[in-house]
Amino acid sequence: MRKVLAATALAGSMAFAGLAVAPAAQAATSAPVSATQASGSMGSWGKYYSSNKKAYTYGKTYKSGKKVYTHWYGKESSSKYGYVWFKYYSGGKWHQFYRQWNGSHHAKWSGKGIKKIYTWTCWGGKHKYCGSQHRIYG
Repeated sequence: MRKVLAATALAGSMAFAGLAVAPAAQAATSAPVSATQASGSMGSWGKYYSSNKKAYTYGKTYKSGKKVYTHWYGKESSSKYGYVWFKYYSGGKWHQFYRQWNGSHHAKWSGKGIKKIYTWTCWGGKHKYCGSQHRIYG
């Protein structure tokens, strides 16, 4: 009986605090979503590291009018270079490019008709020590 009363009191306090039980149950039955996908399609993203943690990137992606803008920052502290890759879907095709930097760097890029954007960070070469891909828009 005490366990039932304790459970009821706990459920009542959770409802009072504004915590819903149904979304937690729904989340437990739905497909898993990575943290990068859960963050939404617009806003801040990162820090995304190279696989050896010697370089990282972060930034902000947003839509204004018909254009999607990405403002990114890169950091690395060695004699080698960091690389940020962007892969985006536009006009029915996938496109990708990279930018190289040494030390600290920031830049912007934009495009029309972009539906999805992924990014990843490498260090020491454009295909060396690459971290995992992260969806930052779409």
